[in-house]
Amino acid sequence: MARSLDGLVLTPVADQAPGQVGTRTRFAYHEKDGEIWAEYAGGDVVRGHLVGTREGDTLDFRYVQLTGDGTTSCGHCVSAVVELPDGRVRLEESWEWESKVGSGTSVVEQVTAYEH
Repeated sequence: MARSLDGLVLTPVADQAPGQVGTRTRFAYHEKDGEIWAEYAGGDVVRGHLVGTREGDTLDFRYVQLTGDGTTSCGHCVSAVVELPDGRVRLEESWEWESKVGSGTSVVEQVTAYEH
């Protein structure tokens, strides 16, 4: 199993559609006893939260976010936790909106201290 996400900051490697997370979004992860949660913001996202569980190297969580235009949206995501050769963590995500139409995949990677 890849190492704990607790205290890690991750960011998407590519921009998604407008009003969604992008390369300027930062996720601050927490993990304890199989529970995961994170706060995120940046780019079009004013404030976001996710909460869920971790079993082995699989995360299963729901997310909710507020964008700059004042809209809220929520969805479900399942992510594979991968440890990169340089020791950083990558999440390979499959997500689906629950409050609107849309689904897709994305990749977020751990940000090193000097990239915060």
